Amino acid sequence: MLKEFNISTEKKYELVDITERVERIVQESNIKDGLVLVFVPHSTAGIVLTENESSLKKDWLKVLKKLVSDFDFLHNQVDNNADSHILSGLIGQGKTLIVENGRLIIGTWQQIFLAEFDGPRTRKVIIKII
Repeated sequence: MLKEFNISTEKKYELVDITERVERIVQESNIKDGLVLVFVPHSTAGIVLTENESSLKKDWLKVLKKLVSDFDFLHNQVDNNADSHILSGLIGQGKTLIVENGRLIIGTWQQIFLAEFDGPRTRKVIIKII
């Protein structure tokens, strides 16, 4: 089963919780046991699993921005978003999760986030359930 949805981001760097939408798609699939791939087909966004706590989300973004600060990126001569491409590659554009008994298996404090590194934009999220 393949489903997709769009997310509009508001900031250059942002974490958007998409857990409920992914869980709803898993439930609607009627697939009892399998795998779900959460994927963004963008080279300046990613998927992160973390806790949905405001200070922690700020910490994530602070660390990620610091990883790409103080560089003279060559790609910035093209379209000034090399940092976004680098962060997307480091974080990754997808995560594979387990479905058991028709439910997504994630930890108590784990949520699924679209990580925006070049916003604001409209991003596509693709869900593939196997």
